[in-house]
Amino acid sequence: MVDTRTCDYSGEEIEPGTGTMYVKTDGTILHFKDAKAEKNYFLGREARDLEWTAEGQAAGGETETEQAEE
Repeated sequence: MVDTRTCDYSGEEIEPGTGTMYVKTDGTILHFKDAKAEKNYFLGREARDLEWTAEGQAAGGETETEQAEE
């Protein structure tokens, strides 16, 4: 049985044979669906601030510009 994984940044399912696994020096394992999720993680962006992530959609999808206007 093939094990499906979930992207630790975007919350999307990763198809078997795709994606990237990153292992930190402390032993923590991170799975990324694509380079977009991986780059945003390493840039330090919060997933809840981006509309295309599961956390961002759950938070209402407010962008930084919408927050600044309020």
